[in-house]
Amino acid sequence: MKKLWIKKGLMILIFGTLAVLVFGFVVMSLWNNILPAVIGVKTITFLQALGILLLSKILFGGFGGRGGWRGSAAWKQKMKQRFENMTPEEREKFKAEWKNRCGGRWGSFDRKDSETRAVD
Repeated sequence: MKKLWIKKGLMILIFGTLAVLVFGFVVMSLWNNILPAVIGVKTITFLQALGILLLSKILFGGFGGRGGWRGSAAWKQKMKQRFENMTPEEREKFKAEWKNRCGGRWGSFDRKDSETRAVD
């Protein structure tokens, strides 16, 4: 049993290291082949590419579970519950505020909300 865990740990370490190396090479290659010609930046080294990967992970991915800008199911559920607990007046005020912020993109939510009211 212990042998299996050691083997599994080594495989994770090997594939993890291989993935980091491949992603670093891909970032470096894409950067060096596209960005200098398009926006005139300098080429980067492999270590700088790894730094860019780490920075993007910190800024957009987080370090625990799902993070970054993708959102989470718990947050969506919390917002849905909050919206359902609003009075009709509060809902209209909320929708009006978001309509001001988002413009015409809010229309799809209005349809969903009207369907929800018809079912209730």
